[in-house]
Amino acid sequence: MSRQETTRGRKIVVNEIFGPTIQGEGPSMGRICSFVRLGGCNLTCTWCDTPYTWDWTGQSNEGTAYDPKAELHAMHVVDVADRLRAMDVRLVVISGGEPLQQQQTVTLLCHMLKESGVSVEIETNGTIAPSPALTATQARFNVSPKLRHSGMGPERTVVPVALRALNATGGAAFKFVCRGPADLEEVDAIVARHGLESVWIMPEGQDQETLTRHMSSLADAVVARRWNMSTRIHVQAWGNRRGV
Repeated sequence: MSRQETTRGRKIVVNEIFGPTIQGEGPSMGRICSFVRLGGCNLTCTWCDTPYTWDWTGQSNEGTAYDPKAELHAMHVVDVADRLRAMDVRLVVISGGEPLQQQQTVTLLCHMLKESGVSVEIETNGTIAPSPALTATQARFNVSPKLRHSGMGPERTVVPVALRALNATGGAAFKFVCRGPADLEEVDAIVARHGLESVWIMPEGQDQETLTRHMSSLADAVVARRWNMSTRIHVQAWGNRRGV
């Protein structure tokens, strides 16, 4: 029996699938890709740019309670893989929400895409350790630990065992969303305490003016630390629109 036959009954909770588009953030910024955005998150960032994947009570800065019946869709993993492969791009980004809440089905999806010669990047908040099975798919992890300005303290957002496991994969980039130089002191402490490698700083903002202001305030201090910088070029290109 083929892998597709044995996994056709497995479902994954999806918010949206879109592309071709570009990866707007991190080490692969600017690469052509397609996206699958999964539903549900274990954190509640006040500035979250995808509250429609988890915010059923209006906790984010948008103050809107989204309807899970409208936003979340249980789809067969095989059907998700088929839709992504049909876009004919060599990179798929699995985002959320928090994808590692659905590790078993994410692992199946990664295997299917890898068998078709498609590379995978997984966007994660770094609070859940990847399973050995998921790591074995050779997906890359874009890890975004949340700082205090997310509205939550490190007791929720910094999980040492998960950060160590992600760092140990050798395929993880740690991307911190910052508003100004003061945030970099918090990043310094996290990076030093957990021995994180491949550190990226990205300005917080959902419009070009805010991104430019925050990036300008951060750039010199980031360079002085010999870290990497990323902007959010999808916001510069399309604003804060969904599905691009």
